[in-house]
Amino acid sequence: MSDITYQDVISQIKDKLDIVDVVSKHVILKKSGGNYWGLCPFHNEKTPSFSVNPSKQIYKCFGCGEGGDALSFLMKINHQSFGEVIKEQAEIFGIPLPSNFQKSQESQGVKQQVLEAMKAASEFYTRNLLLDKTSNGYQYIKKRGFDDAVITRYKLGLAPNSYESLQNHLKKDFSMEILEKAGLVIKRETNNSYIDRFKNRLMISIFDEKGNVVAFGARAIEDGQSPKYLNSSETIAYNKSHILYGLYHAQDAIKKEDAVIIMEGYFDVISAQVNGVENCVGACGTALTESHVKLISRYSPSRKIYLAFDTDSAGQKATERGAEVIKEAFIGLGNIKQFDENYTSMNNDKYACEIRVVVPADGKDPDEFIKEHGAQEYKKYIQNAPLLLDYQINKILRQKTADMSPIEKSNIVKQVIPYLDEINNNIIKDEYIKIVAAKLEIEEQALRKELRKSLPQYTKKEIIAAPSVNKTLNISEKAQKNLLSLYLINESVYSIQSLNTILKNIHYTNEKLIIVKDTIDKLSLTVNNVKELIDALYTAFAENNEIKELITDLIYLSDSFKGLSEKDFKTVINENIETINTYKLKEEQSHLRSMYKKVNDDELQAIEYQMQLREKIKNKLRTGDN
Repeated sequence: MSDITYQDVISQIKDKLDIVDVVSKHVILKKSGGNYWGLCPFHNEKTPSFSVNPSKQIYKCFGCGEGGDALSFLMKINHQSFGEVIKEQAEIFGIPLPSNFQKSQESQGVKQQVLEAMKAASEFYTRNLLLDKTSNGYQYIKKRGFDDAVITRYKLGLAPNSYESLQNHLKKDFSMEILEKAGLVIKRETNNSYIDRFKNRLMISIFDEKGNVVAFGARAIEDGQSPKYLNSSETIAYNKSHILYGLYHAQDAIKKEDAVIIMEGYFDVISAQVNGVENCVGACGTALTESHVKLISRYSPSRKIYLAFDTDSAGQKATERGAEVIKEAFIGLGNIKQFDENYTSMNNDKYACEIRVVVPADGKDPDEFIKEHGAQEYKKYIQNAPLLLDYQINKILRQKTADMSPIEKSNIVKQVIPYLDEINNNIIKDEYIKIVAAKLEIEEQALRKELRKSLPQYTKKEIIAAPSVNKTLNISEKAQKNLLSLYLINESVYSIQSLNTILKNIHYTNEKLIIVKDTIDKLSLTVNNVKELIDALYTAFAENNEIKELITDLIYLSDSFKGLSEKDFKTVINENIETINTYKLKEEQSHLRSMYKKVNDDELQAIEYQMQLREKIKNKLRTGDN
């Protein structure tokens, strides 16, 4: 059996990659028509101009001009070469590389070795926890209400009360350097020996989306142990701002419910999932980040997010911070849902996102509440959870007391005004003003006056997009571009070979267009269809951003001519050929006039140029050109 070729690897990777999945890991996308739109990750903007076309498997920013296929995006966003992207994706998809690229076991990628070490460590900790059911760790898990099945599913474990147990178990399979890179051991300052990072702690495995163990949360199980939680350091496989605890187990439920519940603690998430509230996740010992929001938006098309943090002061602050992060992430993609309609909207894209806050009446955290009242009761609170705006305003209005002074009421008004100002719909804003005024027992007009007075005087700032360095094409080059785009139409009335025959006399003058046309001519001998041609073009110019942007432009431009009848298709060809020929003739006439003026002192030379110019004009009149 012959070796797989490099081109075979590229084709297999492209078949497995989906442009929407690839881009949505880095950009929050909102569907509009057949395309997805978001804020360009390659330049600063406030209005989305970044388009992803799933049918063509390409992206294009109409602000800065960046464009290409999924591999191009990965190269740009990760600052990788084409070869680096291919190697990485081949490893992810388990596609063997050609013999001259194949990595030996000894030179296996560091990240893969780290992941294997983490998996082995997780299995070691779990086995240790199940081995001694009298240990503090096991008794803690039992007290939480979790059985052995939960321990196995979530890979809970116990770090031995020793600084060398884990490394002694793993060092026969992994170097100490890999264990250190995985964050499993720490090098002593005094000598070259190592200690295990985790000792005598309950271990909580943290998974990435694919189910790889990438980190650990380690909880104290003895009195006086500090800190309460000791988490893995960031590694080549783990960035806490890009990982949500529980997402691996919650993915399907989030998609099914089209909603995600964000909780605070590891055991809140486990307790909820085990008891049937499966679409919940938690941040891994860190505040919610924009990267977390991007991650969530990939699984919930309507971007419905419930914040279910603890109800203490720290939890309330986390709710406010989390809400601001979410709102910031969706700037430019539409409005945040601010009121409940009295009907069920079938349009998931009506709002940029929907934020609700889950606050059980008795103030318990999710784990405590579910244990005491059951998952079904908790689901009722989820179903009736108020929108973020209602939660924020009601929290402020609860400060109102029967004997409140005018100054105290004024302080409440100052707190509530920023939230009233956020309401985009004037009718809804008017209703909220009435509610707040009635609750505080003040005049509506006075509240409206304070609202107007408190509004900030915004100064419009000029948003400078990344400048496009593309030279403007003249009318002939635009026509050449139109003709070149015809090669990239799916289900065209003419094959690539037929177009070559029809357009064989076209003289391309733009350097980039010439390069692409020459490449198409070469590839047309080996490709069987337009998809193969496009894939081959992107591969041929993998390291040339300018040409890749041009190819993307040509693909988008080809849509203008898709579905034309053969008669209309011929008309398009003839009109563009005529534009090219007319422009060429005018340029030649202009050149002759210029030369005629320059040599006017040389009578014979001047007469020669004058005769050439007259002949050009006669030809133009004969052909009927204007």
